Amino acid sequence: MKNKSKKSKEEKINIPRLILRIVVVAIILGLMIFAIKIAPNYARDEFADRTNLIINNNNITRNVKSNIIIEDNTIYLSTADMQNFFDEYLLIDEENSRVITTSNTKTVVIPFEGTNIIVNDAQTTIEHPILIRDGTIYLPITDLTDIYNIEVNYSSETNIVTIDSLNRKFVQALSAKNMSVKYLPTVFSKTMDKVERGDTLVLVQDRENGGNVVEDDWIKVRTKKGELGYVKIDNVTNEKTVRDDLNFSTSIDGKVSLVWDYYSQYVSAPVRDGEIEGINVVSPSFYEITASGDIDANIGRNGRNYIEWAHANGYKVWPIVSNSELGDLDAVSNLLSSFENRSYLIKNIVNELIEAGVDGVNIDFENMYQADKDNYSRFIIELAPRLREAGLTLSVDVTAPDGSETWSLCFDRNVIGKVADYIIFMGYDQNGVSATKAGTVAGADWVELNIKKFLGQEGVSKDKLILAMPFYTRLWKESNGTLTSSVVNMRSVTIPEGVTPTWDENTKQNYMEYTQNGTTYKMWIEDEDSLKAKMDLINKYELAGGAFWSKDRESNTIWAVIADELDAKTDNSNE
Repeated sequence: MKNKSKKSKEEKINIPRLILRIVVVAIILGLMIFAIKIAPNYARDEFADRTNLIINNNNITRNVKSNIIIEDNTIYLSTADMQNFFDEYLLIDEENSRVITTSNTKTVVIPFEGTNIIVNDAQTTIEHPILIRDGTIYLPITDLTDIYNIEVNYSSETNIVTIDSLNRKFVQALSAKNMSVKYLPTVFSKTMDKVERGDTLVLVQDRENGGNVVEDDWIKVRTKKGELGYVKIDNVTNEKTVRDDLNFSTSIDGKVSLVWDYYSQYVSAPVRDGEIEGINVVSPSFYEITASGDIDANIGRNGRNYIEWAHANGYKVWPIVSNSELGDLDAVSNLLSSFENRSYLIKNIVNELIEAGVDGVNIDFENMYQADKDNYSRFIIELAPRLREAGLTLSVDVTAPDGSETWSLCFDRNVIGKVADYIIFMGYDQNGVSATKAGTVAGADWVELNIKKFLGQEGVSKDKLILAMPFYTRLWKESNGTLTSSVVNMRSVTIPEGVTPTWDENTKQNYMEYTQNGTTYKMWIEDEDSLKAKMDLINKYELAGGAFWSKDRESNTIWAVIADELDAKTDNSNE
C-alpha cells in the first residue's frame, strides 16, 4: 500500500510537467510555422523613410541613386537616375552647361540655367529649370512628360511617385467590393492598402505573356495611392484597356535581304526593270556628306524612277549616306565634334530622306579616327529619334571587330547595335589590297568567328545583326617575290582550261591555284556554294538577315539561292 501511494503521488507531480512540455513544443512549432508560412508574406518597409518610385508598375526604389526631390508640385530626378531609367545615353555637357537627352522620337537640349530648351531643332520652354544640389544635377521630370511620353503622379499620403509610359499597354478595372490589397497573393499577407467598392485599380501587365499578372485566383493591381499588391480576381470588374502598346519599330517583318546598288556621284542612278528575286531592301548610293554637313544628293529623275520601281516591287529603299567622297578624317572629326555640327548634319539627312519618299537609310561612314568613336556613337544616338519620328529605318555599316584604329576601332558596336534598327557587319576584305599574303576576301571560318564576336564581346543582339557578303573576290598574283591582286566580280570569275578548283573546308570556298609564265595565281572563289555557306551562318545564329555588295557583280543564278536561304518577304508577298 505504501509503494502504490508513492507511485500515484509521482504521477500527480509529472502530469503538469508533461502538459507544460506539450505547450512549449506547440508554441515552438507555431513559431516555426509562422516563420515559414506567414512571416515572409509581410512586406518589410525598407524605404518607409524616403519617396518610393514606381515605374511601369515596378517598385524600383531600391535602384534609385539620389533622393527624389519634390518642390512646388514638381518632381525632380537626378541625371544618374534619368540615365538608369529613361535615357542610357543622356549626356551631361559640362563645357556648354547643358544636358542632351534622347527619347523614342526626340532629341532634347536642356541648359543648366533657364527654361528655354531645344526639341528636335525647335525652340520651346519648360516651366521649371534644372536644379543643382550638392553637385548633383536634377531634371524636372514633371515638365518632360511630352519628351519621354510618360505620365507622372504623386501621392502625398503614401509618398509614392508613379511613372507610366504612354507607349505601353494600360489596363484598369473597378473594385467590386470594399477589400484589402495584399502584399502577396494570400489572405495571410500584409495589407498594403484598402479600397472601396467602385475604386479604380490599375491591372499590372505581364509583359512576357501579354496579359494581366495573375497567380492562382489572385490578380496584381496598383491602387490610386500607388501601392502595389494583390486582390482576388472575382473582386475586380469592368476591366478596360485604356491604351495598347505603341509600336515604334521600323524593322522589317522577317529576314532582311538587302542589296547595295552602288553608282558613283558622277553618273545617274541605274535603270531597273522587273524583280530581283530574293531581296526586300535596295540601298542605292544617293547621298554623300560634305565637310560643312550639307548633303550632296545624286537622285534626279533616274533616282525618282528607281524609287518608284522599288516600291512597285514591294522593296524598301534605304539609300546610302556615305563619307567616302569626303576623303578626310579631319573633316569627319570636325563634323562629329559638337552637338551643333551633328544636329545640322542630322537635320539635312532627315530632310533629304523625307523629300525623297524613301523608307530608311544606310549610314556608311568608314575611315575615322579611333578618338572619334564616342562622337560617332553620339551621331547615331541623336539621329535615331529623328528617323523614328519620321517612321524611317536606321541601318549602320560597321567592320569586323579588333582591326586597325581607323578601320575597326572607330566603332562602338554595342552602342550602335542598341540604338539603330540594324547593324550591318561588312563581312569582307578579310584580305584586302594591302595584304602581304594571299588569302580569301571572306572565308566562312573568319566570318563565323566575327559573328561570335558581335554576339559575344560586342553584345549585339542577333535580331539586329545583318551579315553583309561580297559579290566579288580577288585574283592574287605572285611573281619574283612580289604580291599583287585585283578585284574580280563574281560573274566574271573564269577557270582556266585544265585547272580544277578544290573545296576548302575552312573557308567553305572553291580554291584554285595555277602557274602561267612564271607567275602563280591564287583565288578563293565566291560562288553559289560559298555564299550559301555564309547564309547558313545567318540561319545558324538566327541573325536579322543578309546584305550583298553589290548589284551587277553577281552571277545570275545567285538570286535563287538567296531567295531559298533567306526567304525574305516583300510588301507584295501577301498580295
